[in-house]
Amino acid sequence: MSSRAAAGPLAQRAASRTPRSVGERRGNASDTAQDTQLRSVNLDHVIKLLESSNSKDLEKEQLKTLKKVAKHFENGFPLKDLEQIMRILDLCAGKVKEQEVFTEPLCELIKLSGLPFQKKKSSDEVNYSTGVAQYIAKLGYLMAVPSSQVRIQICKCVISFYKMNTPGKLLSGYQPTSANYKIQMAEFAGLAQILVSSLASVENQLTEKLWVLKALQYLSISGVNCRLMMKAQAASRLCLYLNGADPSGQLVFRSSDILWNLLENASKEEVIKQLSSLECIHALKEVFVDVLHGFRHCDHQLRNDLLVIAVLLSENVAVPMIESGFAKLLIVLATFTEVKIPNALVKGLKLTYSYEDFEMKKLLFNVIRVLSKHPSAVQLLSENDVMPALLYYVKPNQKPGFHDWSAAQYEELQLHAIAVLASVAPVLVGKYLSCQANTLLLVFLEWCIGQGSSFHGTGGRGNQLAQMRYSLRVLRSVVSLYDDAVKLNLCDQGAIIQLLDILKYATNKSKEDVILLEIQTDTVFILSVLCENDLHRKELFSYEGIDMLIPFLQMDPKKLYSGLGYNCLLFSALDCLWSCVVGCYIAEDHFLEKQGIFLLLDLLALWRQEELELGVRRDKYGRIVDMKRPIAGRFQREQKVLPMPANCPSFAILEISENMRAKLYSLFCKLGFENLPGLSAEDFVTLAVIRRYMDFKVGEVWSEICAELEEEFRPVTPDEEALKALSKVSEDTARAVNVLQTELLETQLHQEIQEEKKIYKKIQATRKQREMINKSWENFLIRTSNYEALKKAKKLQEEAIEASRPKSQTQNGAVHSTDIKGLHTTIGPGRLVTVESTPCQFMGGPLAVTDLAPRKPSVCKGALKRDQKR
Repeated sequence: MSSRAAAGPLAQRAASRTPRSVGERRGNASDTAQDTQLRSVNLDHVIKLLESSNSKDLEKEQLKTLKKVAKHFENGFPLKDLEQIMRILDLCAGKVKEQEVFTEPLCELIKLSGLPFQKKKSSDEVNYSTGVAQYIAKLGYLMAVPSSQVRIQICKCVISFYKMNTPGKLLSGYQPTSANYKIQMAEFAGLAQILVSSLASVENQLTEKLWVLKALQYLSISGVNCRLMMKAQAASRLCLYLNGADPSGQLVFRSSDILWNLLENASKEEVIKQLSSLECIHALKEVFVDVLHGFRHCDHQLRNDLLVIAVLLSENVAVPMIESGFAKLLIVLATFTEVKIPNALVKGLKLTYSYEDFEMKKLLFNVIRVLSKHPSAVQLLSENDVMPALLYYVKPNQKPGFHDWSAAQYEELQLHAIAVLASVAPVLVGKYLSCQANTLLLVFLEWCIGQGSSFHGTGGRGNQLAQMRYSLRVLRSVVSLYDDAVKLNLCDQGAIIQLLDILKYATNKSKEDVILLEIQTDTVFILSVLCENDLHRKELFSYEGIDMLIPFLQMDPKKLYSGLGYNCLLFSALDCLWSCVVGCYIAEDHFLEKQGIFLLLDLLALWRQEELELGVRRDKYGRIVDMKRPIAGRFQREQKVLPMPANCPSFAILEISENMRAKLYSLFCKLGFENLPGLSAEDFVTLAVIRRYMDFKVGEVWSEICAELEEEFRPVTPDEEALKALSKVSEDTARAVNVLQTELLETQLHQEIQEEKKIYKKIQATRKQREMINKSWENFLIRTSNYEALKKAKKLQEEAIEASRPKSQTQNGAVHSTDIKGLHTTIGPGRLVTVESTPCQFMGGPLAVTDLAPRKPSVCKGALKRDQKR
């Protein structure tokens, strides 16, 4: 029986081996036939034949053999033969220089290189990658062959990489490489860089140059290729070709398209650096002037593409846009329709008001914005009436189709012009005032509140927010100069009252919107600048302005982190409070009546900043260091004691009016020093000092009294003891505050340590669990590969099961066997278990009742309460 059992598997293996052997023999036969087919052209023999000395008969044999090679590989070259094919290409290229008849065979082989390579296994693409890259690089180097036909065929071959077509007939046993394989290998080989370098050899051959540019167009869609092209100075080379002679116009179109790809896929800074030479800017300017007067749709598109490149170049100060005259040309183009001044640069130029012209107008406005950042261009902007041209759009659109633009187009141009005006106005303040720009803007803002419309405002056309937003940006940019002439001009025209109306208008909008927040923030800032240091303007602001300022100070703190801009609005409101309210009794009284003082809660950081500027001695945690003079600043400590009359305030009293600490203490006295949620340990440390500010200040006064008395005479013993007791009280208070601060910091440190320990325990538990899992897995692997270990584990398992059973069995208790006969594993066989019965004593039972632990009171608040009891 055992012999038959043993014979069974052997018979099965024999039976299964027979079909596979037949299949292998068939496959080998097929491969042999295929290899025979491939060996019908001996490439080594072809190479030797091409290396032989030239003769008329030998030349015919070489040409015949090359024709046979091309016919044999008409469906593509196998990867394994590329090294020999590359050698054949080299030999043919060498012969072309002296024997033109080899041009056609060479072109035929290059053409076949555009077909997919043939592979036997999928791994061949990786295994032969180095050889393939060398082969593709060789195709690029063949551009040095002085043959127009060869060069054009190479470019066609490269283009075919991106238009890969599967041949109609495949070699038996072979399959084509993947579609992107040649593209990847071209990147690896640096083909793009080689082709850019080859432009020098085809510089005077227009047809060949256009084919190279066409191939580079395809290659430049890849970021890798663009970076390789930049190494060969592609940007500067292509820019110099822009204005080359080309009746077809393809040269400038293809070159500009590649430049666009370089800007998008390579380093924009590097491209601009290569284009920053005066020769490149002149070439760009000349071709721009040529296409500027073009009438075709493609001319207009090319004009705009070149204009975008010019805008990017203008952003770099080092680019000679002004020296080349290109900047002046662009400025004149931007303003020639608004300012009717004849200029030879735009003579005969007319706008068609097409979409391309509309885009050109926006791009030209953008050029002005960029140039306004260059100090060297300010004079140019002033001389060419940029300010009147931009202010031309600061007026309402009274009818649709205004000046041949549609209503939507005019609105968009209007917004662009006003946005650019915000950049230009600060650098042309004189022109700004002479053109009555403030008057135009205020009138325009009044129209915005009444019946404006906006294509870009929230909700689309029909609301005035966008025009108002951009107009306020202009006013903000000019008042930020803090120029007295600008401020006076605005205030004389009633700007404060009008700005308050705008603020009320924006505040009354119920929706929360980024545009509305920006309008409110800019308006509040402008009011702050206008009212600063002027009592009359503060009085104009006071009643209506404070009523609108209070809600900004009452905003929900959660909004500050929403990202919409509420934080900027709050800071502007605080600045406005200082500039428009403080210093004016009428405004201050009204602010107090509105209980505005109670809104300034988060002022602890202002206290710390004050102490830092005063030079108060604190350690790195903010604790008191000098127990005798805990709140004295550097200047106060350096002052010598001088006897002064009783009606003259001392340094300790004068110091109160020189900083904000006394005011902040007064605020917290109103707010209280407890039940202030959301404070950190650092805040509680600062709050402990603020709470004792008055005690410390009293101690300073008594210290000054003691010092003055010692300078004049000695107090009597009871008075001396009283003064010493008062001084001791101040020092004891400082020490008590220091102890309290230390407790607060230690409590925080203890909490942080406890949190750290919890995290470390979690990490340790996770690590231990991983180790247990790994150990369990290792044991499992040992049991599956070592039979002795499996038997040992099985034995230990049985012993553990036996040990887990109770020693004394109940008389009526049911005993179930846990063993499964014939099982040679140490893990459960499955999820299904048959349970015959369940002991009654294990059914039911009460559940444990748990209580929630009571919360502990805050340590910081408790410490403050203990300090209060002291």
